[in-house]
Amino acid sequence: MAIKPTRIVLTALCLMIAVTMIAVTSLTACRARQDESPTPANTPPVLLFSGTGTSAGDVAAVERLLTTINLGYSTVNSQQLNAMSESRIRQHRLLIVPGGNFEQIGNSLTSGTTANIHNAINNGLNYLGICAGAFFAGNSPYNGLNLTSGVRFGFYADESKGVRKAAVAITDAEGQTLDQYWEDGPQLTGWGAVLAKYPDGTPATVEGPFGRGWVVLTGVHSEAPASWRGGMEFRTPANTDNAYAATLIRAALNRESLPHY
Repeated sequence: MAIKPTRIVLTALCLMIAVTMIAVTSLTACRARQDESPTPANTPPVLLFSGTGTSAGDVAAVERLLTTINLGYSTVNSQQLNAMSESRIRQHRLLIVPGGNFEQIGNSLTSGTTANIHNAINNGLNYLGICAGAFFAGNSPYNGLNLTSGVRFGFYADESKGVRKAAVAITDAEGQTLDQYWEDGPQLTGWGAVLAKYPDGTPATVEGPFGRGWVVLTGVHSEAPASWRGGMEFRTPANTDNAYAATLIRAALNRESLPHY
């Protein structure tokens, strides 16, 4: 039976509407993917925080180590980090927060920024916190990241003895003992798998997942150069300690679980 001309027009019109709806849906899907901010090819894998509260000497020590192991990085200060969205932060693979004053580090950032960092790690960014950066990762009252399900870290026991910096031996899960530079650093009881312990048995270095991200925290300065060792006795050469620091950086970057207790 022949189809009347009016029905042909209606059929064609229905097809045009269907094609238009498919096109709109496709464009919406494309926009959703674009909003995820794919990583530009020239974005370095490491974002190193160098803002208010960080120790300039420790930022320089981490930079030197990253250069030595040929790992690309960008530095970001507090103002710049406050201007970055979660998706922009996540264009990097690893955020490193070095030593310094964790109160000033947290308070130099807005609550929105710490929420962005928290969410970025939950969504796949990795994190390495060194000394103050480890305090900042915990449930710090100074605008901390709380990557630790409410755990708040205290100082290693030497602090209560009036010691502010020292050569402190840490022992890893494989029995290797390394003398490390320690300065007002935390002990990391209550969160993560323990990679290394202080002489009193409290955790010196820990690791663990946070959402889709990987977190490594340490209370000592394995990255410290030999020039920091004045007036202290170390049985471990600085380059051996620095190699341990490089291991922690790579483990954090690549989400690699290290031997633990």
